Amino acid sequence: MNRNALRLVLALWLSLLCAAAAAQSDYPNRPIQMIVPLSTGTTVDILARMYADRLTQRLAQSVLVQNRPGAGGTIAAQSVAKAAPDGYTLLMVNSQHSINPALYASLPYDTLRDFSGVALVAESPALVYVNPQLGVRTLAEFIALARQKPGTINYGSAGIGTATHLGGAYFAGRAGVDLVHVPYKITSDLVADILTGRIQATFSPIAFLLPQVREGRLLALAVTSRERVAVLPEVPTVSESGIPGYESSTWYGFIAPARTPRPILEQLARALQQTSEEKETRDKFAAQGIVARDVALETFDAYIRADVEKLAPLIKSIGARAN
Repeated sequence: MNRNALRLVLALWLSLLCAAAAAQSDYPNRPIQMIVPLSTGTTVDILARMYADRLTQRLAQSVLVQNRPGAGGTIAAQSVAKAAPDGYTLLMVNSQHSINPALYASLPYDTLRDFSGVALVAESPALVYVNPQLGVRTLAEFIALARQKPGTINYGSAGIGTATHLGGAYFAGRAGVDLVHVPYKITSDLVADILTGRIQATFSPIAFLLPQVREGRLLALAVTSRERVAVLPEVPTVSESGIPGYESSTWYGFIAPARTPRPILEQLARALQQTSEEKETRDKFAAQGIVARDVALETFDAYIRADVEKLAPLIKSIGARAN
């Protein structure tokens, strides 16, 4: 390459660097798309819309929520993995994101390489809910009944390989009981069936059936966190109730396409953290038994990697496989 050609290449390279830097410095200058892998009304959707509203104010640009449910969140994840890494497309994920690599024989993206972590913002333990007609009032009584009548107690979940399925399977294994898993595609059907007694139990996030507990239509036997929760302080933990060390929670966070520029990721993570620290956010979380978390960027990437490695053996042990 002669000297003039080299100068031209260097000039082009510098112009591209300057253009990229300029694009980052005025970010955001157009609306941001926040993709949600579940339907409206779910906990993920509710949290996404709450954060979208606050980010719109903090970033002075509209943050628009788009629901793309289906295939355990893989449809939404694939669309974000293929999106331009410019900070204008975000994906809100929950624990299902780290379950899917072991649940599906193949995925149209790489869970670890095709995304950059922005921030883990919240975590929600579950409750062991039962229909009062089952005739138990404590977790110890529930376990005793399940041992006396193996294979007769059904527990519902949001589907094969979901956090609600794994939470119940993990519980059954630790308690040494035989529970029958009943997967649902529509959560309203699960609610209707546990209220009418067609299924007897579910291991679901606190906010999911909290109104029915307060109305006395369902019983909360135990909470799956390390400690009791303020919203239901009278409900003991599973660990307190006879299964030491048992813990199961669903986490919620935001990721972006891989290779999104670091300054943009930092700006988004900072805005999310500031939203999480607001009293209004903390109060809303507390009312639903949700705990705020602050894990960002590479630390969140490492968190997801560790979760994938932790969950894979459990998924394999119960033979869970998506259709």
